[in-house]
Amino acid sequence: MDPTPTELKKLTEENAILIGWSDGQQRRYTFAELRKSCPCVTCRNERKAAQAEPMKLTVLSPVELQPVKVERMSLAGNYAYRITFNDGHNTGLFTFELLRKLGTVVDGPS
Repeated sequence: MDPTPTELKKLTEENAILIGWSDGQQRRYTFAELRKSCPCVTCRNERKAAQAEPMKLTVLSPVELQPVKVERMSLAGNYAYRITFNDGHNTGLFTFELLRKLGTVVDGPS
């Protein structure tokens, strides 16, 4: 059976989230990494377009210029989290499988 989250902690000063997993592993995820890795169709298409035209410059809105923050994180069924970011984006479902591939392993208790 794949590991599932057992603990979720917002590390506000570090702009990160810590997830403890059922196998004992803890992983740290920065807000920016999570936003950049959003798995929704819109974000995936934007990443593909950026790869196709790497020299194209995008004009950012004032909201996009703000530091990324996680406003809310809620379970979506028993397989994913829905994350709401301070730019209002919340359509990506971060599956537990995806979250295990992201972030960095934390050694010892945090």
